[in-house]
Amino acid sequence: MTVFRSIKTTALTILIATLVGCATVGHDFPTHSIDQIRIGETTRSDIQEMFGEPWRTGIEDGKRTWTYGKYKWSAFGDAETTDLVVRFNEDGTVSSYVYNTTE
Repeated sequence: MTVFRSIKTTALTILIATLVGCATVGHDFPTHSIDQIRIGETTRSDIQEMFGEPWRTGIEDGKRTWTYGKYKWSAFGDAETTDLVVRFNEDGTVSSYVYNTTE
């Protein structure tokens, strides 16, 4: 009975370590259209059509900001991150954007 309990405890410990050691935040978004973004020309509706609903929205330095991102961390390997942050002018056109990825 002691050996069975030891195996069960070890298996449970490995399962918990695996589940706790990984985390994903955000969601996938298509990255093939990023090179089509034009400062001062591309609109919010264009961005939404290209990338879908943003994962986060907010205000940065007074400008509306949309963030698309997927962030995956693992205690057992390299992190995988991809994000696109788009800032808009008052007229709804893109004022700037930043795209980063570890892929």
